[in-house]
Amino acid sequence: MKSWISFLLPDDEYKEKKMLYFFTEGAIILFLSLIVMMICNKFFNLDTETVLLAAIAIFLFYVTGRYILAGMEYTDIATKHAYKKELRVICIRTIGFVIIFMALYLIFINIPSSLNNWVEILGLLISVSVVSFLSSYISLKRSYKKNKELL
Repeated sequence: MKSWISFLLPDDEYKEKKMLYFFTEGAIILFLSLIVMMICNKFFNLDTETVLLAAIAIFLFYVTGRYILAGMEYTDIATKHAYKKELRVICIRTIGFVIIFMALYLIFINIPSSLNNWVEILGLLISVSVVSFLSSYISLKRSYKKNKELL
């Protein structure tokens, strides 16, 4: 069945079904969190922007977390050699991101003028890189374990 959301879903039928479950679970958690925030708004003064940002973050973190922990991203990783090769690719991708981000930052934004600005940009860059690497690594590890069990 085709829908306007089909472009977000993978072509693999199993992955598509799991993703639909994740989106549905995320939507239910989003709905419940909005009800909780509506009740909390009677006791605390919550900004509209804060509530909307929190709701979007809850949905995105839940769906992304479930996808990472499901271990279904790397379907072809079942041997130790393939696992190590894909881990190398993840490391290279992370290092490439760091280099490209830093180069583009220096070209378009400019060279930071103070130590504080350097710390801010490097802190952001390191944080994003670590989160990206860990999410890919966890997904790879889970996929490898799951695929190894299926063999």
